[in-house]
Amino acid sequence: MELGAFSVSLAVKDLAASRDFYEKLGFAAIGGDAEQNWLILRNGEHVIGLFQGMFDANILTFNPGWDQNSNELDSFTDVRELQRELKSRGIVLGSEADESTTGPASLMLADPDGNQILIDQHR
Repeated sequence: MELGAFSVSLAVKDLAASRDFYEKLGFAAIGGDAEQNWLILRNGEHVIGLFQGMFDANILTFNPGWDQNSNELDSFTDVRELQRELKSRGIVLGSEADESTTGPASLMLADPDGNQILIDQHR
């Protein structure tokens, strides 16, 4: 099952302090909007998102249709197909993509320990 690009979305208390910390680890901002309280940072192939006030816990994020550098892939597994496969494997979803649509959509699930997983397709 190909889930797409992987990143960790971190729920942070102070965006500026978190940005400063991760920049000291070699990460650099590559996207987002600090005025809207979110940034995307990269260090080599590693991507993290910093989100202040947007959600309560950290989230594992997968983006179908993108490679690890946020480039669009010619071929990818649509989030709705991933949803059908996950459900066929008995996985309970916390939110679902609308099966009657195409293009951008997302779904959420949690692992056995309650860690949130977002599969977020942007195209």
